[in-house]
Amino acid sequence: MAVKFGRYRWLGYLIVVLTMVVIGIPALIVRGCSWESREPVKEDGVQLKLQISEKEIISLPLEQYLIGVVAAEMPVSFHEEALKAQAVAARTYSLLRLVREEEDDQHPDAHLCADPTHCQAWISNEEMRKRWGWNYRLHYQKISSAVLSTAGKVLTYEGQLIDPVYHSSCGGRGTEDAKEVWGHEVPYLKSAACSYDAPEKQKPVNTQISLQELFTKLKISDQSIAVAAGSDLIEIQERTESGRVKRVKVGSQTFSGVELRKRLGLRSTDFKVSCTGEKVLFSTRGYGHAVGMCQYGADGLAQRGANYDQILSHYYQGTKLKTIPD
Repeated sequence: MAVKFGRYRWLGYLIVVLTMVVIGIPALIVRGCSWESREPVKEDGVQLKLQISEKEIISLPLEQYLIGVVAAEMPVSFHEEALKAQAVAARTYSLLRLVREEEDDQHPDAHLCADPTHCQAWISNEEMRKRWGWNYRLHYQKISSAVLSTAGKVLTYEGQLIDPVYHSSCGGRGTEDAKEVWGHEVPYLKSAACSYDAPEKQKPVNTQISLQELFTKLKISDQSIAVAAGSDLIEIQERTESGRVKRVKVGSQTFSGVELRKRLGLRSTDFKVSCTGEKVLFSTRGYGHAVGMCQYGADGLAQRGANYDQILSHYYQGTKLKTIPD
């Protein structure tokens, strides 16, 4: 009898385990599918219209929108203080565009768009699930915590919202003065020291293009003179104080470093160039316009113990943090 009882006992354990597998785990999965909807994001307060495609505009609370922005703009592996700094910058950027009176020609029926070349990058919860997979819940909680813990925080200069532009990486050279990129002074967007980028972000990246592609993108018609110049085809004539290309001569034509970067699709204006035969080699450091907050630099500062307000004051000089009312 003892043997039979032990056999039945193990059979009972097996039934319990199978029940957990068949019923318990699916229940947990279903619960996880709606988890983010229970996050404490206020549905009232500031609402904005976001154009997510050419034909689709959605309306959502500001703080919910910011979770999608921070998730799209910064790697989730970044330090929490860097994510908080990004949240404040993105909130300030968003509110500045909400209070501006002029209409945006690119999205006249929406306050903002999800195109990072025009406004700020943004991804939906569904896209977060695709990117993060089984880590979705953990990563979402980290991002939403950075946003909600800074709720209402914005950056101001002399009592006004600033335009808190930011970029991926300055390449360890330091950020650029706004005047060198956009041609006018911005008191809080001055060059700032920044050697905090990850080491791999400070290494040069090579981009090679053909002479024909160079001529086409720069609209150089007198190609025979340009070809005759040989290795002297491209001459860097002037650099900014931070060391980036300010003016460059290609053949007989002169371009600003910003214009050349835009036309050729270069990663930054921090580059060296050489010509060999039918090819032109650009060796660039950093990624982006280099003005304002360096995102990889922000993470580097956070890893060294800086909190988010220290990070923001480093990149946006003379600014103050304020809390807007609900």
